[in-house]
Amino acid sequence: MSSNKNALIRYKTLDKCLKNKYRKYTLDDLIDACSDALFEFEGKESYVSRRTVQLDLQNMRSEKFGYEAPIEVYDRKYYRYSDPEYSIHNISVNESDLKAMNNAVQILKQFKDFSMFKEMNGVIQKLEDSIHSTGQKSIIHLDKNEQLKGLEHIDILYDSISNKKVLNILYRSFTARESSSYTVHPQLLKEFNNRWFLICLHKGKMYNLALDRMEKIDLKEDTEYIDKDLDGDEYFKDIVGVTVSETMAPRNVIFFVDPSNAPYVKTKPLHRSQEIVSENEEGTVFKIRVQINFELERLLLGFGECLIVHQPQKLRLKLQDKFKAGYKNYENLIVPDDNRSD
Repeated sequence: MSSNKNALIRYKTLDKCLKNKYRKYTLDDLIDACSDALFEFEGKESYVSRRTVQLDLQNMRSEKFGYEAPIEVYDRKYYRYSDPEYSIHNISVNESDLKAMNNAVQILKQFKDFSMFKEMNGVIQKLEDSIHSTGQKSIIHLDKNEQLKGLEHIDILYDSISNKKVLNILYRSFTARESSSYTVHPQLLKEFNNRWFLICLHKGKMYNLALDRMEKIDLKEDTEYIDKDLDGDEYFKDIVGVTVSETMAPRNVIFFVDPSNAPYVKTKPLHRSQEIVSENEEGTVFKIRVQINFELERLLLGFGECLIVHQPQKLRLKLQDKFKAGYKNYENLIVPDDNRSD
């Protein structure tokens, strides 16, 4: 059992003892009560030290957890609440707290239609009822699209990662003529640019599979799960997007942004490694250190004429060719009369 859960059990037990009007509790009695409570939850002997209970009482008295419990010692050895009506479960909430909680509820409600959050619907309703939510419209709007294809797979993928289950996925990429079967060990779910991806192990290599390209998912109960113990922050630290190469080293990508768009890049960095190389009235030169992947190319192309890649040369030439091809497409474009708009 986690230390946090142990602490919650102790606080709940101490609260029960301190508000009991029909029994006197010494410090040793409180220690025994906490030990008994932990034994009941864990099913094994759990002795709570004197120092631990003393710290618990100190924390309950303080503002640390918002309790500020009126704990007093009387007759020099017994503990109780000086206010017989007090309980840590009856903490008052001020108007500012209610507003903050109401805002949090409005944000949570934006996720309620996702299948993986459906179990939260009851919790959200209870929160609304308990804080007397006004039913106001949400001030904060998160970019989401519940109609995205593939969201129906999130439940089984999430459960397979949580319970360490191997899956067989029938998958068809955008470039494939036919579907292929993948036996995968799911590791992480990743959302990028309003699309969801499964990061998984397949035949000893890491893959990212788009959920909207999955056609069928089955459990493989007869295969032992391989846990790569991935940390998302560490795994994605050198990339933009979802495509991670196990062999490619990160490179310095140096690019120029014109003065009208430089503030946007400053305030919303392309990558956490971003830094300013130089700056003048003509624009700003930035540097990021990342692996070169498809998502990075798309991001840089999205700035159009406002951004110029200086290094590495191979990336600069590749983007240059794409801009030339794009210009050629527009130069040779013939729009049929029925597709023209006024």
